[in-house]
Amino acid sequence: MRAARLEHVNIRVSDPDRTASFLAKLTGWTERWRGPAIDDGWTIHLGAQFDYIALYRPKEPVTGRFEKGAPLQHVGIVVDDLDAAERIVEDHGLVPFSHADYDPGRRFYFYDWDGIEFELVSYA
Repeated sequence: MRAARLEHVNIRVSDPDRTASFLAKLTGWTERWRGPAIDDGWTIHLGAQFDYIALYRPKEPVTGRFEKGAPLQHVGIVVDDLDAAERIVEDHGLVPFSHADYDPGRRFYFYDWDGIEFELVSYA
């Protein structure tokens, strides 16, 4: 059997357009699809040719921040230029933390507007 690959992750967000716009600037990903979703919700698929993140908003708006680790710990994204990515994060009013250099790369974390934790890492 061939090795599997991760095709997509579906996360619930309060504002799919805002999150998609931010992630597109941060990653260079493009919108693959948008439209109605389960239970009268709305979804935007943002990613590359073979993988994407689905940004789902339920019919009833999301309120408050999600609790870290319930059940998601964080979403890890590899970027080419960690310093440029950090500027984009900060330009959107988000706060980077837990910077670390480690073999083989560098990383930092941030929470988005919904309390979802992201890890950005660069192996360049």
